[in-house]
Amino acid sequence: MNRVEKKERAYIQEVLNGQFSSASTYQMVTRLEQTFADKFQVKHAIAMVNGTATLHMALEAAGVEPGDEVICPPLTMSSTSIAVLQANAVPVFADVDKDTFLITAEHIEKVITKKTKAIITVSLYGLAPQMKEIMEIAEKNQITVVEDNAECYGAYQECKLVGTFGHMASYSFQSSKHLTAGEGGIVITDNDELADRLRRYSGLGYAGISGKKGRITKDDIQSPDYERHVVLGWNYRMADLCAAVALGQTERMEELVEARCKAAACYEEQAAACEWLHPQLVKDGNIHSYWTYVLRLDIEKVGWHEFRRKYLELGGDGIYAAWRLSYQEPMFRNKFFLNREKLGLYDSYDYNSVHCENAEFLQPRLLQFKTNYYNLEDAERQADILRKTIAYYGK
Repeated sequence: MNRVEKKERAYIQEVLNGQFSSASTYQMVTRLEQTFADKFQVKHAIAMVNGTATLHMALEAAGVEPGDEVICPPLTMSSTSIAVLQANAVPVFADVDKDTFLITAEHIEKVITKKTKAIITVSLYGLAPQMKEIMEIAEKNQITVVEDNAECYGAYQECKLVGTFGHMASYSFQSSKHLTAGEGGIVITDNDELADRLRRYSGLGYAGISGKKGRITKDDIQSPDYERHVVLGWNYRMADLCAAVALGQTERMEELVEARCKAAACYEEQAAACEWLHPQLVKDGNIHSYWTYVLRLDIEKVGWHEFRRKYLELGGDGIYAAWRLSYQEPMFRNKFFLNREKLGLYDSYDYNSVHCENAEFLQPRLLQFKTNYYNLEDAERQADILRKTIAYYGK
């Protein structure tokens, strides 16, 4: 099995054969959107240039206004909170659970204010937070929920596909993700009004497009009387070449996710008996899709850098650290928001004083192991190196 197979190549060739003529443009995007919507059993899928643009557009579609607050976890790639800034809103950070590493309903409820307009949940590493509880809090407070599932394809919770809990769900096709087109993103929703806004706001504010219609007609565009732009919009539309690869990957979603789950199982077997390595807790009713396999290291037993050096010395491919917590990044500490800080929206927020205890405990302890091995023997080899590293320090 290869990550990119004949199917993706054939779809790319279809696009090239169309010579990028106006008649053929966007056809592959349309096919991708329909296939993706069918795969996730939702009414609408809107493809965009990347998974940060999708989050930005989801917030705009939700009616997030300048100065509104959007709750998100600090333990994730900062693109999540950057999208909040792009919408001229205020990121408010809720802590995570020490065992699941995920944002919780309890911590979300603690930071809800009258200004809270949206919540972005993150299905970190391929595992979803407890969405039922989060949706109950959101409904009680009339807050829109956007699922950031960039790292989570094909996971389930209580027999329900992750991505179908929130009002919208965002996915990424960036190069490291379960499904990739090199770059790209897609948003899904069952809400017709939200879909119309997502399409229009990501398509330059064109009048003639909607949740189910991605292109304006020739009759429209060739008329001197046509009024194209009915609202401010961004040019976030996905290109057909990316859509061609993403379509092939979407059709192969189950096998691509399964490969990562098999790789994770190899690590799991070797780490199970180690008392100072703790895997991400998967609660009953959840199915993990393992974008990566993560262990919490007892750094009183072995230092993080020491463990990684030994793993590399024994032939390991490498271990990734968790991202710095978003509010600890220089951009947030110094409020370098491309002059948005001068608008006064963030005057009452001091990110230097934010303290998410569990996230701060976890960040320097997490070991992220690659799962993107499409030959199981490669994953088994890496897992054996993990076994040898554990043996070196003693179980």
